[in-house]
Amino acid sequence: MSAAIRFGIPALLLFSSTTLQAQPFPVKPVRIVVGFAAGGPTDVAARLLSQKLTEKWGQPVVVEVRTGAGGNIAAEFVAKSPADGYTLLLPAFAHAVNPSLYPGLPFDAEKDFAPVAMLMTSANLFALHPSVPARTLRELIALAKAQPGALTFGSAGVASASHLAGELLNSMAGIRITHIPYKGAAPASVDLVGGHISAAFPSISLALPHAKAGRLRLLGITSLKRAASLPEVPTIAEAGVAGFEVLSWYGLLAPAGTPAESVTRINQDVTRVMHEADAAERIKALGAEPVKSTPAEFGAFLKNEMAKWAKVIRSAGVHAN
Repeated sequence: MSAAIRFGIPALLLFSSTTLQAQPFPVKPVRIVVGFAAGGPTDVAARLLSQKLTEKWGQPVVVEVRTGAGGNIAAEFVAKSPADGYTLLLPAFAHAVNPSLYPGLPFDAEKDFAPVAMLMTSANLFALHPSVPARTLRELIALAKAQPGALTFGSAGVASASHLAGELLNSMAGIRITHIPYKGAAPASVDLVGGHISAAFPSISLALPHAKAGRLRLLGITSLKRAASLPEVPTIAEAGVAGFEVLSWYGLLAPAGTPAESVTRINQDVTRVMHEADAAERIKALGAEPVKSTPAEFGAFLKNEMAKWAKVIRSAGVHAN
């Protein structure tokens, strides 16, 4: 007697559904949602991850770009997606600052997501135009205290990591260097090299050629560890502002309520593929470093970032454009 006759069609359908659910994740295509335009580091990280996970899982992993509102459109979409592990968000630094910039968001940047994994981080350099009479960070701080507001620093835009790095330095060092926002890191770097602004927080790739040519002076790096490629450049924490750290970061979030076993599987596989030799090489070419973290560690990092930048944004009076 066939299973359909013995158990009945409804029972057979239930049996098939249960069998499908019991299969290891994933059993269908997965999408990674990105909130920033193609070509940037967020998009590059997503496409690298898409390629590597597609190969590993044998299921298509597609990148879906939903730009706008500083990444909030993509975040809202994922927050309201089914909590089954098949729709993921690839957030960046902005995810931690947006709750303080945009009151009344239609989602909770912490509670509506399940942390999955940290993917990579990158640090910036604190660079000075050679015309500024300071050769160390301590000398610059003394100069800024003697001339409040006279020195300027450029950034990639309001509330960008390079902007908030400057505001954090102002706060922690007790100085006032005036912020000049630009539409991106490249034009800020051009004006820094041209001497139109005193300082900025460019990436290593943008700053290094100019530093080697004597067009910029490097006072520190924003991470807590020195860069392997620039061992002679101290951290800002070492150079005079203890505890200073600003990292651009990229991670992976799922909707809150996603099964723990799916989160664990994604975390393990993501960590493994992002540390494969070819992937790590591509990440380092972006000026970043692959990172290993558990979901709990990434969640704690996010919570700390949100609290840290909320304080800076509030004290500096930063507002979204």
